[in-house]
Amino acid sequence: MDWVLFYRKFNVLSVEQALTLPYCTYRLAQEGMRVIRVESPPKGDPNRYVGLDLLGEEGMDSYYLPINGGKESMTVNLKTGAGKNLLYDLIRRLKIDVFATNQMPQNYSRLGIDYETIRSIKDDIIWLGVTGWGPDVFEPAYDPVVQARAGLMELNGEPDRTPMNIGVPVVDMGAGEHAYGQIMKALLERHVTGEGKRIDISLFDSAISWAATHLPVSLTSGIEVTRRGNTHQFFAPVSLFQTRDGYVYLGVGNDRQWETLVHLSEFRHLDQPRYQTNRGRMRDIPHLLTEIGKIAARKTSGQILDLIKGAGLVAGTARTLKELQQDPLVQRRLIRTKDPKTETVVVLASPPLETPFLNASGYRLSFPPRLGEHNRRILEDDLGYPLEDIRSLERERIL
Repeated sequence: MDWVLFYRKFNVLSVEQALTLPYCTYRLAQEGMRVIRVESPPKGDPNRYVGLDLLGEEGMDSYYLPINGGKESMTVNLKTGAGKNLLYDLIRRLKIDVFATNQMPQNYSRLGIDYETIRSIKDDIIWLGVTGWGPDVFEPAYDPVVQARAGLMELNGEPDRTPMNIGVPVVDMGAGEHAYGQIMKALLERHVTGEGKRIDISLFDSAISWAATHLPVSLTSGIEVTRRGNTHQFFAPVSLFQTRDGYVYLGVGNDRQWETLVHLSEFRHLDQPRYQTNRGRMRDIPHLLTEIGKIAARKTSGQILDLIKGAGLVAGTARTLKELQQDPLVQRRLIRTKDPKTETVVVLASPPLETPFLNASGYRLSFPPRLGEHNRRILEDDLGYPLEDIRSLERERIL
């Protein structure tokens, strides 16, 4: 089967802003699906105005660009009856397969985008709603707030310091990945049954699922699971060690690996009966880490990596993002997109998996769309609206 053509037949209409849902639909665009993001005029997605001004142009800042390649943009004022009717016309005549929104759930009915309304227009639609705390909780949410409430901050940072926000917006992007997976599952189910589906994804539920290895321990044993810095709750030695020219992370995951480590001449003095089992090593973590730290400090990161990995053990350098860019495993799947207006090339992060569409396109996507960039093209070319009707919608600020 030609999977590029298969995925290109799916159409996604997304009333989106911020990060979670745009990241989800960006993943769908990477599969080759047609993704039209719907924004509210006159300003659109607030993330358009966050970050660095890379193009010298309002509304195309650096926080918006990375997760909106490969999409089209329309502006529709859903607070008006004409705007709602235009949205419904898009769903009906473009044969939209997936409708998605991350508007506040109390606004679904007011904006005419609730599941029952959308389903009445196309009964096999796959409807996705992304919320902070669930569709019945009318409370806004941001990634760090959810991290805090879900206990993720309590697991991040040094034990003698305050809880720490994780440096990557894991809740936003994790919920986006969960939404992506559920959409793909729903498309498969619809292929078999012919029926659409309602999907509700909350940032909070997504975040709780990431505590899969910690929450059960706490609930079952009553043991407090909390911040441990760079060490591990159950394995030793596991930590970050400073070398002569950087940092190396070493992880020993079992007793057999420990035995291999202490057979290396540099670590042989640690071959002691009390350290033969993980339980024994856990009892003496401070001293053990200090001794390994002394070894690391005498060598460069490269020397430590050669030593550890040469023995078949697991270690890696703590890289800067600038260093990460040079990794051949990263380089081979970076996505490049070129702005036809300014000829600026923006490099986007690689997807977690190769896709036939990206392979076929040479890992190129269309440039992130300007606000309302495709209004006229979609209405005129796809729906056959007369130009005067489009101009009238513009004058009335429906677009």
